[in-house]
Amino acid sequence: MSPHPRRDTRGIVDPAELLTRVHFRRHSPAPALRPYLEHYWLIDWDLTEPYASHVVPHPSVNVVFEHSGNTGSAGIAGGGGGGGGAGGSAVLSGIGLGLFTKRLTGTGRVCGVQFRPGGFRPFAATWPVSHWTGRITPLTEAFPATGPAEVSGVLSPAEDTARVAALDAFLLAHGPDPDPLADEAMALVDLVRTDRAMRRVSVLAHEAGLSPRSLQRLFATYVGVGPKWVILRYRIHEALERARSAPAAGTPDWSRLAAELGYSDQAHLVRDFTATVGVPPTAYARALSAA
Repeated sequence: MSPHPRRDTRGIVDPAELLTRVHFRRHSPAPALRPYLEHYWLIDWDLTEPYASHVVPHPSVNVVFEHSGNTGSAGIAGGGGGGGGAGGSAVLSGIGLGLFTKRLTGTGRVCGVQFRPGGFRPFAATWPVSHWTGRITPLTEAFPATGPAEVSGVLSPAEDTARVAALDAFLLAHGPDPDPLADEAMALVDLVRTDRAMRRVSVLAHEAGLSPRSLQRLFATYVGVGPKWVILRYRIHEALERARSAPAAGTPDWSRLAAELGYSDQAHLVRDFTATVGVPPTAYARALSAA
């Protein structure tokens, strides 16, 4: 795995606006954790007026430590509430099935862990990852020994290096336990993410040497959602990216993009995009160009 976290903003609906409102950065975990994690993500904010961020979540589990005036929040990666106290809260954010909107006010701090799709189960094998999908739960449901000292240890340091070290220590205390099936699941999701030709579950199953039913079980246990859902989610991320990178004078050729992403026609892309992002792709692109 690369020692450097990825730098793209895929999934963030309006990254330019987000980055003007909050201090956002990513850091790499300790080498022993890198096969299982995308990165750590740290956010601090000091706002004079409320701000709402919008994210189309990745097929990833997140662990979120937060200290803010927003009672019972799960940070920008998730939603819902979690346990904690004066030192902050800590939650497990399962894969978000729809658009996530997070309202930020006043001052606050988040220290998050984004696992690779398929990378969470080696740390918490009691339940299939699908058990957490669409849910935000107190972190103690997955890691019962988590106490206020661990939460404060992550959130209290002023320096990023100390926060990262605390996150490393927390995760290394819980694993990872090597699991060849987790490795297989992570590799298959990476294939879907990087190979645009991987558009059908049957093709992915053939590549994996599995029956479609066995592939479904693997994804439910280790990823948390089915392979078709993962394929569709990465399509929407690509469509968002294309809309943002389109020349200011125009918008993407949606019909051509639909074909490239494996949709049978433009209407299917428009329907999926609108259902996930909340607005049609043409309206989204117009809003970006007007900003």
